[in-house]
Amino acid sequence: MSHLSSSVTSHLRAPNTRPVDAPEASVPDDHVLVLKVIPLPGDANANGDIFGGWVMAQVDLAGSVLPARYAQGRMATVAVNQFIFKAPVRVGDILSFYAKMERIGRTSMTVNVGVYAERFNNQGRYIKVTEATLTYVAIDDEGKPRPVPKAQLEG
Repeated sequence: MSHLSSSVTSHLRAPNTRPVDAPEASVPDDHVLVLKVIPLPGDANANGDIFGGWVMAQVDLAGSVLPARYAQGRMATVAVNQFIFKAPVRVGDILSFYAKMERIGRTSMTVNVGVYAERFNNQGRYIKVTEATLTYVAIDDEGKPRPVPKAQLEG
């Protein structure tokens, strides 16, 4: 049984099931697949679109995968340099998160993350739904910046 009364739920719109008109995209050859996830109804607003904040949280998780290889220890997100929502994400979409290291500094690392959706009823066709650039910093046990031990981009 839902925790919402029928007087509340009768005012909610049905989930949006119409396809989104967005150009087909190819997944990038120069990025690495770091995460796949399927958003559920609890991640959606009353229109059936996935909350932007949920997408942002997933991007932060995906964005941390490659920098973790370089940081070799604790790190923290210090900046969301850019975040672009290109198309809505829907319940049941299969989201693929691709990442590429952009820069490794003395203590910080910048990564680009592209998010591609395969629509539930149109799998195999990718639509780029989100793109972001984030910066992470390697930190010590006290939360202070520390040098990145593996500070070279691997070929």
